Amino acid sequence: MDKARVLHTMLRVGDMDRSVDFYTHVLGMRILRTFDQPSDNYALTYLGYAEESETCVLELTYNYGVSTYELGNAYGHIAIGVEDCHQACLDISVMGGKVIREAGPLEGGDEVIAFIVDPDGYQIELVERPANWF
Repeated sequence: MDKARVLHTMLRVGDMDRSVDFYTHVLGMRILRTFDQPSDNYALTYLGYAEESETCVLELTYNYGVSTYELGNAYGHIAIGVEDCHQACLDISVMGGKVIREAGPLEGGDEVIAFIVDPDGYQIELVERPANWF
């Protein structure tokens, strides 16, 4: 494969509105496109910080009538780069998000990380990056 890149990561969600609210209002993503297929009992929402042509995005999938999923033990987390992990945790908490590991250095290193959890229980790692990285 000469030219390839990751397009999106898909998460199944139990309530599309609740999840879209979290990812847009708490994490600051924007809705890029939606697709509703009532005849096949599912709806999709693509969210991100930039256009799909520029970066990997998040696909939320809602299957009509399914409100919860078992996350399993193979799933790890989504990672999002932020300029200031401490401030991001504060902002996320103020917006009603749940911080499950406060900002601090990665064990055995000096990279600053934090962990939050979305409304469906998916873990999201915040990784501190310098301003010029964005």
